[in-house]
Amino acid sequence: MSRTFAPSTMLQQLPEQFFAKLAGTAAALKQEGHDVINLGQGNPDLPTPGHVVHSLQNAAESPLYHKYSPFTGWPFLKEAVAAYYKREHGVTLDPETEVAVLSGAKTGLVEISQCLLNPGDRALLPDPGYPDYLSGTSMAGAAVTFMPLKQENQFLPDFGQLNSSVLDEAKLMFLNYPNNPTAAVANSRFFEETVSLAERYGICVCHDFAYGTIGYDEKPASFLETPGAKDIGVEMFTMSKAFNMAGWRIGFAVGNASVIKHLNLLQDHLYVSLFGAVQHAAADALNGPQDSVRELTDTYKKRRDLLISGLRDAGWEVPAPAGSFFAWLPVPDGWTSEAFADKLLHEAHVVTAPGSGFGPSGEGFLRVGLVQPEERIQEAVERISKLDVFQP
Repeated sequence: MSRTFAPSTMLQQLPEQFFAKLAGTAAALKQEGHDVINLGQGNPDLPTPGHVVHSLQNAAESPLYHKYSPFTGWPFLKEAVAAYYKREHGVTLDPETEVAVLSGAKTGLVEISQCLLNPGDRALLPDPGYPDYLSGTSMAGAAVTFMPLKQENQFLPDFGQLNSSVLDEAKLMFLNYPNNPTAAVANSRFFEETVSLAERYGICVCHDFAYGTIGYDEKPASFLETPGAKDIGVEMFTMSKAFNMAGWRIGFAVGNASVIKHLNLLQDHLYVSLFGAVQHAAADALNGPQDSVRELTDTYKKRRDLLISGLRDAGWEVPAPAGSFFAWLPVPDGWTSEAFADKLLHEAHVVTAPGSGFGPSGEGFLRVGLVQPEERIQEAVERISKLDVFQP
């Protein structure tokens, strides 16, 4: 008989993988024969730009990349990252000491807690927020204080609500703008306030810039554009969203040299970097024409406008997102997030993500992804419009 080995305490205390549960729900309905429109996940639906694919194809033939890559990544990729930040955000980076290559930004967002936190140390997390911030802090055995993101504060944390004892204990703060799930954007005043607070209390700021190219009214600002930001924090960027390279699993962290050094050290023990041809293609994407990046944002804007106008016409008063490829929609009066998501799922066969899955402050909202073609979004709107919820 096969022996069953018990998981470690660390594995047992990990939070439930929220997105895995969503995927399972959608798959079960499809198996029953239903036409399910999945607006609950954030998986880009469009292909990687052709010139990036061709770069990978050509690079894959090079014997140079058939060997192990340098542990900290190829210098040409880190140089491309630095050039990209200089061109797009006016931020100067040292490619060797201020850039870390990541196997996707998710990896870095989990790793940074292990790099900086000891058991019992405190981290500040946005609520609602990307669930994997909590995964990393859980692995590190850290204590967590949630920073509520409220509609009346434009979904920015109110630092004045954090007491001084919490701030004295805090060693790491996660931020994410454009925000997942609220689709909010941050202004320069907020980032300046963040730097000031972090300097005062010795907190490292980790800014998740996954949706950094997707802003509808104005170009999203990098946290590192803020004076002093590089002294107290890092920013993590992924190729997944801007360049539709989600399956390629490549991203990077930039900023504070000591944190970059820690990330590289941890990764030395976990990985042997990434396939060199993928790094080659990523460098070409960063250095090459950015037309496809702008066209992608235009595509999401058209989808956003179609969704929002259609739902408003149906009688659902919803705000238009300012950034990311999500919409953050208040549920109708009398409904909880989970109950209304279930209604859309079982009566309209439209999958959405209940806001409560992103934290207690997400209750009362649904997250809807713009990662379906316009015709499918239109179909989803029509199905939702036929429900009895919005009828006079």
